Amino acid sequence: MAEHDFLPVIIGTDLNAYHMAASFHEAYGVKPHVIGKVQLGFTHYSTIIASTTFVEDLDKPEVFVPALRDYAEALHTRQHAGGTAPTPQPPLLLVGTSDHYVRLIIENAAQLEDLYRFNYPTEELLNALHVKDAFYPLAQKHGLDIPETQIHHVGEPVGELEQAITRYPVILKPGNSVEYYRNKFPDQEKVYRLNSAEEVAEVVARISDSGYRGTLIIQDFIPGDDTFIWDSVLYLNTAGRAEFVNFGQVLLQEHEASAIGNYTAIISRFNREVMTQLKDFLEAIEYTGIANFDIKYDPRDQVFKVLEVNVRQGRSSWYATAQGHNLAGYLVEDLIHGRRREPGECAYVDHDVLFTVVPQYILRKYVTAPGVRDDVARMMRQRKVRNPLYYKGDTSLLRRAWLAVRAVRYRKKYANATWANAI
Repeated sequence: MAEHDFLPVIIGTDLNAYHMAASFHEAYGVKPHVIGKVQLGFTHYSTIIASTTFVEDLDKPEVFVPALRDYAEALHTRQHAGGTAPTPQPPLLLVGTSDHYVRLIIENAAQLEDLYRFNYPTEELLNALHVKDAFYPLAQKHGLDIPETQIHHVGEPVGELEQAITRYPVILKPGNSVEYYRNKFPDQEKVYRLNSAEEVAEVVARISDSGYRGTLIIQDFIPGDDTFIWDSVLYLNTAGRAEFVNFGQVLLQEHEASAIGNYTAIISRFNREVMTQLKDFLEAIEYTGIANFDIKYDPRDQVFKVLEVNVRQGRSSWYATAQGHNLAGYLVEDLIHGRRREPGECAYVDHDVLFTVVPQYILRKYVTAPGVRDDVARMMRQRKVRNPLYYKGDTSLLRRAWLAVRAVRYRKKYANATWANAI
């Protein structure tokens, strides 16, 4: 038997990939193997990653499955090297770090499950959650609140859409983000905030010209700065039972147009009512795996409104690990050791932590909401601030140098941001 009774394989080289690598290493002392398209600084030089392999066009379906199968065989061959006789091979635990990679895993599960273990929902459920015009009716059916929403099919006239929008500004985003990013165009943004019917028509036309033919979601813009955004992470085991649910208030997100929705700092909170609603929703639809909700609090009616659910851990979901609920640990105990919580044993997490991947001086300057700012200062005094990028188990000096340069650049990034200034 190998040194560990499993080997993690992480698809992707970004911040999310590093968070999961740190979680596996912290919980089990195991160094994951990473496979991706390009080298990114988050995972470059790391001493907690066993190997990094790059595959051109890994995100293309015709490349993905052969690459993953060849990779599994190569890892098993590497485990045999130097041995005198064949030994049982440790199972490979597969983790995707982006919507696209997770979709490829789910769509090709039948061709991968003989070589890897993973916990994701069915393809039918994936589509019900990721295709927004299917998700919002489903959420409402199960009692979740959502923003006022219009759905536009690209290629159809925008006149009826303009008449249906009752107030501005609005948020416009693709109903199918995977297809949206397959149709690149200049100044493409993840989310658009638009202030008039003319702006809506112009953006819809640009998206239509790109070749995208999915739906667009146009929603009432809920006022408020980044601290009005909330986050929740859950794990539902392979039997469909929730094992934990947490809740957090976003302090800051990235303020570049192409990265809106990527949270850079979250402070832990507790709201049993909302946490129960999210848990009950996922259990009712028979979800399995890690889930990550994006929510915004609407001060106009004092309601938490669900924006979307990610069928994976988010890039900021590591704050659950910092609260004592290691995401990698839940996967390993479920998929490798077969240990699962019994019904009714879901943990409602209530543990103080301030997660950040930006320097603390950024928090001091840009978190200005009354009360929240005081909580940030208190957490700093109490030394409850956690930044997984500086995981103590990673001893790479070259990586620390890269992180130092990155920290300096954040001063300019936030100073030059335009998204926050338009709130």
